[in-house]
Amino acid sequence: MKLTAIIEREGTGYVSLCPELDIASQGRSVEEARDNLREALELFFEAASPEELAQRLHGEIFVTQVEVALG
Repeated sequence: MKLTAIIEREGTGYVSLCPELDIASQGRSVEEARDNLREALELFFEAASPEELAQRLHGEIFVTQVEVALG
């Protein structure tokens, strides 16, 4: 299954988020944050009931940028 991973710098590390399931992790590098998120997602899928999965899984996620005026 392909899911979205949003990774951003936070302090000296990185935070990773899967918006489809609202699951997050972190790491010291982008790669570590991504790998830790993958592990968290795999553990979730192992433990979650079908009901929890249906409740938490968001269908379509769109990641884009918007332009806004400053000042």
